[in-house]
Amino acid sequence: MTKFQEIAGGFYFPEGPVVMPDGSVIVTEIGARKVSRVTPSGAVETVAETGGGPNGAALGPNGLLYVCDNGGQDFSTVQGITFPGGQSADYEIGSVKTIDLDTGAFSDLYTRFGDNLPLKSPNDLVFDRHGGFYFSEHGKMRHRDHDLGSVFYAKADGSEIVELADHMHGPNGVGLSPDHKTLYVAETWSRQLWAFPIEGPGKLGRDPKALFAHGGRFVAGAPGFRFFDSLAVDSAGNICVAAPGEGLVIVYDPDGREVEVIETGDPLTTNIAFGGPDLKTAYITLAGTGRLVAMDWPVPGLPLVHLNEPA
Repeated sequence: MTKFQEIAGGFYFPEGPVVMPDGSVIVTEIGARKVSRVTPSGAVETVAETGGGPNGAALGPNGLLYVCDNGGQDFSTVQGITFPGGQSADYEIGSVKTIDLDTGAFSDLYTRFGDNLPLKSPNDLVFDRHGGFYFSEHGKMRHRDHDLGSVFYAKADGSEIVELADHMHGPNGVGLSPDHKTLYVAETWSRQLWAFPIEGPGKLGRDPKALFAHGGRFVAGAPGFRFFDSLAVDSAGNICVAAPGEGLVIVYDPDGREVEVIETGDPLTTNIAFGGPDLKTAYITLAGTGRLVAMDWPVPGLPLVHLNEPA
């Protein structure tokens, strides 16, 4: 049985953990429409009340926090477990935001792309070493229909956003291989994990055996009642995917072989991030029960690209 340490609780559907140099952990709370910080002592502080639906988060240049905001989402509670629903009644648009962690000030960096097309529901993001980031556009679900999603690349200064892969069924977690030559994308509704070769900053190649229009290489699919949410890549190149439904973290090697399955006890296990002095602590958001927990990891995770940049 995996041993978890509970770091903090009482969150309203937490996601997007970011482990900071001082040992604190940033989490987004989609249901509470805010971003919070868990201090090393376990106290919880509000960083920013963003409204909308703050989801995936990452530390970017100059110490800013970049947040994918899905614009607002409904929730319900069944037998003490919080479940996400469809588009909220006050939904207007999705966005990618920046937040000053010292002041809590935030602003929209991107809300549209292409020919003034709106972002519907940005979900997760990962920075590269070239001043940009990849992010997933999950799409919104409504009563009788839902959007197809995409993968984007955008520059951190707000100067450029490009759609790279479309017609995806709920793209969610995104992550980079240790050498930054491969982008991994987890699709929620198809329950599939894809790998895209990176040919340059914001330029994805096409796998020669790809059958789907987006051009990704199929890595793995989820059996049973497992869905794919966010992911993190460790220093061994393993892709660690949070799997709601059965409440797991599934570890795949780059060839798609299942290395390990970790049971969390929460059917809405959503995110994993690495931290600690040696990056061998995995922080996991258990969104259904509103908790942040930690466990020992056998190998170090990957350091965040902008972790040690001055603010």
